[in-house]
Amino acid sequence: MDPYKYRPSSAYNAPFYTTNGGAPVSNNISSLTIGERGPVLLEDYHLIEKVANFTRERIPERVVHARGISAKGFFEVTHDISNLTCADFLRAPGVQTPVIVRFSTVVHERASPETMRDIRGFAVKFYTREGNFDLVGNNTPVFFIRDGIQFPDVVHALKPNPKTNIQEYWRILDYMSHLPESLLTWCWMFDDVGIPQDYRHMEGFGVHTYTLIAKSGKVLFVKFHWKPTCGIKNLTDEEAKVVGGANHSHATKDLHDAIASGNYPEWKLFIQTMDPADEDKFDFDPLDVTKIWPEDILPLQPVGRLVLNRTIDNFFNETEQLAFNPGLVVPGIYYSDDKLLQCRIFAYGDTQRHRLGPNYLQLPVNAPKCAHHNNHHEGFMNFMHRDEEINYYPSKFDPVRCAEKVPTPTNSYTGIRTKVRFLPCLL
Repeated sequence: MDPYKYRPSSAYNAPFYTTNGGAPVSNNISSLTIGERGPVLLEDYHLIEKVANFTRERIPERVVHARGISAKGFFEVTHDISNLTCADFLRAPGVQTPVIVRFSTVVHERASPETMRDIRGFAVKFYTREGNFDLVGNNTPVFFIRDGIQFPDVVHALKPNPKTNIQEYWRILDYMSHLPESLLTWCWMFDDVGIPQDYRHMEGFGVHTYTLIAKSGKVLFVKFHWKPTCGIKNLTDEEAKVVGGANHSHATKDLHDAIASGNYPEWKLFIQTMDPADEDKFDFDPLDVTKIWPEDILPLQPVGRLVLNRTIDNFFNETEQLAFNPGLVVPGIYYSDDKLLQCRIFAYGDTQRHRLGPNYLQLPVNAPKCAHHNNHHEGFMNFMHRDEEINYYPSKFDPVRCAEKVPTPTNSYTGIRTKVRFLPCLL
């Protein structure tokens, strides 16, 4: 079974045009009028439905990462790290998990050129047997700010001038001059990697510090790194002008053409780990997202490979409606006290509810592929068919789901029982 493919009912294959209600449409090019010249009749239901749907085709643009493209494939474990985490999709070498990946630019609008000097987004959705894991990162290992309360300001500074709608570097420099911790990301953005040649030839980073939880309960800090097997290639400013002038969607075309030709893009996943007990032994804060972990002190450990071997079927459904949230983790992987990560856990889900509605996780591209159940009911665009009578917890009429078979585990990093809301391992 194709884990990505949304299969609507077999009724959606009529050989002729219909209304959304399914009635046949005998004329799809002419409005109903009184006489040959009109006026047009308000009773022309098909006309109103067709135009009304058309004028509502666009949804709110992402505030950041608006310009993007997705591709599908799989993640395969190549090295055993089962001693570090009980995450099911990392349980053993050879295990494969379907994924969808969205690449993007950060600052510029939905139709902007892909050759702009900008940070690139690198977001991976793992459809695991224990739910979806969203590893939402960039092509830089660091970020401008370390506290989520500053996020609206840094985005405003990077965005166009609200008076002229022109992006102006004096505004960016003015803002960054007050944040010395932003210098490393600033240098990264204006280094050679500031304009990747395309999405296939760039690195990816989880950016934030997460935690791995082992079956024993031991917790480790972790950083995620994606390394392209085809190497890293970038454009100079002059080359970007030529490439962007010829095709403002050059990176999207490159990704599509590579997959279509069988030249599947591939990245190796590496991790860096740290014992939380050693957090204060370094001359930097491991949870500060403006800092990197030196690889000579905390070396990269290989984990697996990511292969993109399928293009998307529909851009709107699988790129525009594709929604990521760093809050989506699975048993065996958890958050850290990274202040920016804590804010993103809220902000990403909030923006998706604004763009797509409260039931955005029911959309096929966002929905988990494993069995799932909760008492989240109704709301705009809820199309899940449910016929149970019990939509509350606990209940003696739903003994299976309400059975307390095992206690809630304690997070050995925080020591707070209520912070871990799922079992770290399948027991």
